[in-house]
Amino acid sequence: MKIADQFKTGKPNLSFEIYPPKHDAALSDITETLDLLSELKPDFISVTFGAGGSSNKNRTIELARRIKDEYHIEPLVHLTCLCYSKIEIDDFLKELSDNGIENILALRGDRREGVPEKKDFPHSSDLASYINKKLPGDFCIAGACYPECHPESENRVTDIRSLVKKTDAGIAYLISQLFFENSLFTTFAENCHIAGIDIPICAGIIPVINRNQIQKMVTLCGASLPDRFIKIIDRYGDNKDALFDAGLAYAVSQIIDLCANNFNYIHLYTMNNPAVAKRIVEGIKNIVRPCPL
Repeated sequence: MKIADQFKTGKPNLSFEIYPPKHDAALSDITETLDLLSELKPDFISVTFGAGGSSNKNRTIELARRIKDEYHIEPLVHLTCLCYSKIEIDDFLKELSDNGIENILALRGDRREGVPEKKDFPHSSDLASYINKKLPGDFCIAGACYPECHPESENRVTDIRSLVKKTDAGIAYLISQLFFENSLFTTFAENCHIAGIDIPICAGIIPVINRNQIQKMVTLCGASLPDRFIKIIDRYGDNKDALFDAGLAYAVSQIIDLCANNFNYIHLYTMNNPAVAKRIVEGIKNIVRPCPL
C-alpha cells in the first residue's frame, strides 16, 4: 500500500521512526520494540538509512521487510542520495521492489567526514525526480522539511523554494524535522500553503529524556529551545526520572495542541525506545484517534 493513500481518508495519522540495530547487534534485538509499537497500531513505521556501506542498506531492507510481513504495517524506507551514484540507487530500488517495499523517504543525507560525496544527486529533489521518471508509479515518495529552515538554507524564502522543487519532483507528502515550539510548525505550514504546497505534512515530535540528547539534536538540526522547555531542563536535567516524566509530558502537550488546531498527522521519533512510545501514545490515543461518540 502506498502511504499517500492513507491521507486521502481524512483521518488522523500516527507514525513512528526507528533505526536498524548497529552492525554488531542482531536484528532480533529490535523485536521487543516492534512488538510494542505494533500494539499501538501505527499507520506506518519509517526505517532510517545509514550513510555508506552495503551492510547499512541490507539491515534497512531486512527490518522494513519484517515490519511489513510480520507486523502487517507499511514501512517507509529512508534513502539518502548524496553519497550514491545512479547505479547504486538503481540497485537499491531493485532490492526494495523485490522485497515488496514501495514507500521511500527521499533524503540528501548529511555530509560526513570520510564518506565521499558523488555528483549524481546533490539534492533530495534530484533523487525524487529520478525515481519518478525512471519508475513512474512504482514508488510513493515522501520528503523531509524543516519548520525552522534547513541549517544550510539562506532564509525561509529559499527554504520554501526548495520544498516547491520537491513537490514538482513528485513528493507525495512531507515529514518534518523535530521542533519544540508548535507555533514554528503552524507558521511553517501556513507558509507552505501560501507557496502552493498543499501536500500533507506530518509533524515530527521527539520526547527528550536526557540532557545530552538535547544538545546533540540542537547541534544536528538547529532546532531552537523555547523558554518553557529550557526551564524544564534547568529544573529537572540532573534528575533522570523527573526529566523522563517531564520530557514525555512536554511531547504529549505538543501533540494535543497540534491536534486541537487540526494538525492531525503526527510522526513520533522513538529513538528505538518502545517504553517511551507506548507511554506517549497512551496519553494521546483518544486525541489522535478519538473514539466515536
